[in-house]
Amino acid sequence: MGTAMKNFDVVVLGSGSAGCAAALRAAKGGLKVIVVEKSTQLGGTSAMSGSGVWVPANHIAASAGISDSREDAIRYLRAVAPDGWAATEDGRWRAFVAAAPDMLRFLSDNTPLDFRLINEPDPYSEAPGGRRFGRMVSPMPLSRRRLGRYGPRLRRSTLPHLFTYQEVVDLDLYHHPIRAGLKLWPKLLARWLANAGGQGTALMIGLIRGCLDAGVTFAVEARAMRLIQDESDRVVAVEVDEAGRRRTIDAPRGVVIASGGFEWDEAMRHRHFPGPFDRIGSPRSNEGDGQKLAASIGAALDRLDQANIYPCLPTRYEGKLHGLPMTFQAEPHSIVVNRHGRRFVSENDFNIGEAIDAREADGSPVHLPCFLVGDHRFLRTSLPFRWYAARDPGWVKKAETIEGLAAQLGLPTAALTATIERWNSFCRDGRDPDFRRGENGWETYKAHGTAAHLKPIDAPPFIGMSLNRSILGTKGGARTNEHAQVLRPDGSVVAGLYAAGLAMANPFGTRAVGAGTTIGPNMTWGYIAAETILRQNL
Repeated sequence: MGTAMKNFDVVVLGSGSAGCAAALRAAKGGLKVIVVEKSTQLGGTSAMSGSGVWVPANHIAASAGISDSREDAIRYLRAVAPDGWAATEDGRWRAFVAAAPDMLRFLSDNTPLDFRLINEPDPYSEAPGGRRFGRMVSPMPLSRRRLGRYGPRLRRSTLPHLFTYQEVVDLDLYHHPIRAGLKLWPKLLARWLANAGGQGTALMIGLIRGCLDAGVTFAVEARAMRLIQDESDRVVAVEVDEAGRRRTIDAPRGVVIASGGFEWDEAMRHRHFPGPFDRIGSPRSNEGDGQKLAASIGAALDRLDQANIYPCLPTRYEGKLHGLPMTFQAEPHSIVVNRHGRRFVSENDFNIGEAIDAREADGSPVHLPCFLVGDHRFLRTSLPFRWYAARDPGWVKKAETIEGLAAQLGLPTAALTATIERWNSFCRDGRDPDFRRGENGWETYKAHGTAAHLKPIDAPPFIGMSLNRSILGTKGGARTNEHAQVLRPDGSVVAGLYAAGLAMANPFGTRAVGAGTTIGPNMTWGYIAAETILRQNL
């Protein structure tokens, strides 16, 4: 069994935002905490992210005089959730809304994080309880030097983290990278010299620094192998493997599973996301360790068919082909079609990933394979697109005719021709009656107006490429109650075991309610787990 480590109260599995939020809250509550990270780098998926953080009724908005309430947030969640989800998730929605503002204030008070409001609306801002502004925040840049010896251990991103989230939005970095760089070059140079970053880099620097200041221990390259239970079936310890050496870490107050998704476990991914698949944009260490550990002691797993699904460009990461999340599918002179050659969603829909992932009753894909099709003018809209597309030779297909493109993509020629002709008629009329592309608050904001994006596909050569599922993180795992306690299939609590982030059965699932739907709730569930641990009487 190896040696035993008995000087800890809580073990947190995973060093992303959910895990660090849990560790920090537990440590500030007086407990001794260790964060166990199996990879060589800290920060998990959160460190790679854009770090949009969706928190309704937050103190930053209130300080700016922006009106919001927990009651409106609940109304919004209930209004925009998938049919039937309220029956099982309403209690967890209410728990999230109750705790999220407290979580954000706690992080603001106990870390170097400087959260700022982001000028983005709720994707369904017209729905009851929706807001056009005030629920999205993101951190200002921080230097890796704040982490001391852990600075080089912070996971790097495929995204341009020299920029803040708001700068990426305001300067339209995707379309105008050179102009954005020239406009901000003094700031960017200063950040580069300071080894600083914004977005997910800043978020995880702040969280890890806060944890270190609170006395949290980090064990890197330590993989959790087994949950250990006592005679009453309470989880009381974790067996970990450190470079082939087994050791047991006691956790008398609890174990928090926050180890991320399972998208890099090929067998699990194929089982729960059958059909064509493009790319993954998360760390390769996301192999479902937490889900497997929970299942091994009888926990209920749920929502395994849910994920953060969004279009990804091909890039290189750690020397291998990887996914870079980017909104490239909503450009002028292009549309998205399914395997039948027909449009099925607004290309600007914030939840286009959910539409791509639509399932039949038996779980098989409705639309896959899907494709982006357009004409050669699509390629002129973004220098970064051409740069990244070159990472995957053969991905972009070209043809002089629609018939030739249909043949290359394996699409029915007549249907694709009819779809493009219909789209071109919408462009002449200036409106998309099928899916209202660019018309709601979110799409108008993102598309900068309908007219800019209703452009015809009529100038050869024509182009096409796959637009299948790309996963930024699965959202299924251990089923939890409103206290983040892991449950068995009969609804009973697995004492001593908690789950948060992408390792839990996520109460929001694939449908995002805001651009920061992943990280805001993930940190909140880590915070809730720690609050529950601190309230337990042992």
